Amino acid sequence: MELAAIASAAVPGLTPTGVAGIPDDAADFESALLVDDSGKQWRVRSPKHPDASMRLETELQALKAFTPAIRAELPFLVPHIAGTLRQGELCTFVYAHLEGSVRELDDLAGGGNELVKELGRMLAAIHDLPPLLVHNADLPSYEANEFRQRKLNELDQAATTGRIPAHLLRRWEHALEDVTLWRFHATVVHGDLHEDNLLISAGRVSAVTGWTDLRVGDPADDFAWLLAASNPGFADAVHNAYVAARGEAADPHLMRRAALAAEFALAQWLVRGVAMNNSEMIAEAEDMMSTLDRDLQAEEAAAAAYRAQQSQHLPDTTIADTNGADTDSADGEVAEPALPIDDHSVAGETIEDDGGDTSGFDDGDPGTGTGAESPDTDGDAGNESANTTENPRPFSVSPVPADDTETSSLPIIKSS
Repeated sequence: MELAAIASAAVPGLTPTGVAGIPDDAADFESALLVDDSGKQWRVRSPKHPDASMRLETELQALKAFTPAIRAELPFLVPHIAGTLRQGELCTFVYAHLEGSVRELDDLAGGGNELVKELGRMLAAIHDLPPLLVHNADLPSYEANEFRQRKLNELDQAATTGRIPAHLLRRWEHALEDVTLWRFHATVVHGDLHEDNLLISAGRVSAVTGWTDLRVGDPADDFAWLLAASNPGFADAVHNAYVAARGEAADPHLMRRAALAAEFALAQWLVRGVAMNNSEMIAEAEDMMSTLDRDLQAEEAAAAAYRAQQSQHLPDTTIADTNGADTDSADGEVAEPALPIDDHSVAGETIEDDGGDTSGFDDGDPGTGTGAESPDTDGDAGNESANTTENPRPFSVSPVPADDTETSSLPIIKSS
């Protein structure tokens, strides 16, 4: 009941009559859903250490920048902070309740075309926000080259841990050094977007929460979470809806940078675990990177084997077929793989480039560079995107915010 008492002190007139725990990042926050004497619901989020408190205070800055005029233009609600209470270095936040429920990523992917369009419109609305909103809140702003250099610095920091597979380090380094990949128009980005920060109601995105990383930067970062869906066409479908909603020419490299962001999140999780001296986080990051590394190397080996097989069965065009024999005889046929193999995969998911280019990040190995062609020469097979290796479990490196959890089934414990 400590959180109930804190909430009462933070919001004058709030008298909690019930409380229920809600999921959150256990390493950083303690959170609860409260019900007051009028039946209204509130969410309270209390940090466990100064870094977590700083994240909440950053969100406060961000939410203050959403003026009534800006909020009115958005197709979704953003949280309203009802009150705060500082205790030493830590500051607890109380949020007014938002309607809607959190859905699993695969539930979103299976929600139909209208929900896909909703997600595209939601992303477009965020990226169309005026950069002045971020500047006025004194939040970070990065142009394309600044952003790329920042990622290179993060990669250097991750490499010093000595815990990242060499193959992944080369892959990420070569991707970051490919300047053509990083020619993009910087926009306002949410920065911590994933399914846990979306509330869905009546088939639409009713609210977006978790604004702790609002900034001007690479719009691809807000697409990275989509690539963990088991439906390989989901991310591209949302991206197409996004392009239609923004009414601009598509960034041909956006989804490839999103793939890199999803992979690189594992290195960031590792660095955070090392900084916190958290052995569980370190072990989890190492396990996920090992799985990713194995999957990528298996795909690259299969792609190389297929190319070698194709080169051995090229038709001989220098000798005329005087016998009229069928040059595609059973002995000379080469079975094309049923599943295309891409180099730009994230945690076992094959990702199609939005510009039709199915090449992946350059990892330094022959035939797997940024400009390499897919072994699928048909052009349509890429739409049957599937994986030749078993998918590792999905990962999420972001905490669950206090005001985005399904509450309809939470047991409310009456206070005495």
